[in-house]
Amino acid sequence: MNVLKVSGWKIAAFVLPCLLIYSLLVFVPILVSFYSGLLDWNGIGAAKFIGLKNFEKMLTNDSIFWPAVGRTMLLAGVSMCVQLPIALFIAILISRYVKKPNFLVSSYFLPVILSVVVIGQLWKTIYNPASMGGMLNQILESLGLNSWTHSWLTEPKIAIYSVIVVALWQYLGYHILIQFTGIQNVPSDIYEAAKIDGASGLKADRYITLPLIVPIFKISVVLSFIGSLQSFDLIMVMTGGGPAHATEVVASLMYNMSFLSMKYGYGSAIASFLVILCLAATIIINGLFSKLDKRYS
Repeated sequence: MNVLKVSGWKIAAFVLPCLLIYSLLVFVPILVSFYSGLLDWNGIGAAKFIGLKNFEKMLTNDSIFWPAVGRTMLLAGVSMCVQLPIALFIAILISRYVKKPNFLVSSYFLPVILSVVVIGQLWKTIYNPASMGGMLNQILESLGLNSWTHSWLTEPKIAIYSVIVVALWQYLGYHILIQFTGIQNVPSDIYEAAKIDGASGLKADRYITLPLIVPIFKISVVLSFIGSLQSFDLIMVMTGGGPAHATEVVASLMYNMSFLSMKYGYGSAIASFLVILCLAATIIINGLFSKLDKRYS
């Protein structure tokens, strides 16, 4: 076997430019955001260094911040506990019972490639009152369920759940595709051997499919959780964080503080919190799945 020997400085010469560009585009903005969180600044005029006061206010004296964190975690939790199991179930059904599954998987994936603005406007029309042509309320009224009709995006107690339903629908196909790909990569001879031993159907999925797709499922979990923490565009298109901050999440609060309330320093403090939250979530998820990897390896 021939081994290509390359000196360390040559490897560094190729890697260093990419590392510098990556650091410039990723780490430098994060550090700038942390520093901006230490300023009393509207983003245009003179900035005043105030230390950790923005962080202190954010954590102890902001009635909007912690409810926004709660809604962000609610979105992430629903995505993990509802969206991913449904995606896994559909992926297993497609891989097992559909002979030419590509078209069906592509159909589920279609909402992912649509613009968020298009999806937001589409669902706003669906959620409209029946008098304005809202399809959902019209269907409920036609079924005699008038008491179930609501102003889905303007009632504070319901609005966040209305947005979560849209987010789950939009990205369901994304996770179906990931998990379907993982299931397709499981060697078929393992299933055939298991079938000879009497393991098929749900038992085969329990003892073969699920353990072997753990690394793929981990990717789906990380993308789902981090994506939920960073959810912003759909919230802004459908509600803008309203009514009365009832659909405000951390990312939308950061935007509203930075660019609408002109509190750029405070918005940067919220952005710094979001970065720390994403890093912590990634470390925790990797730690949990490393135990599963060891168990099934």
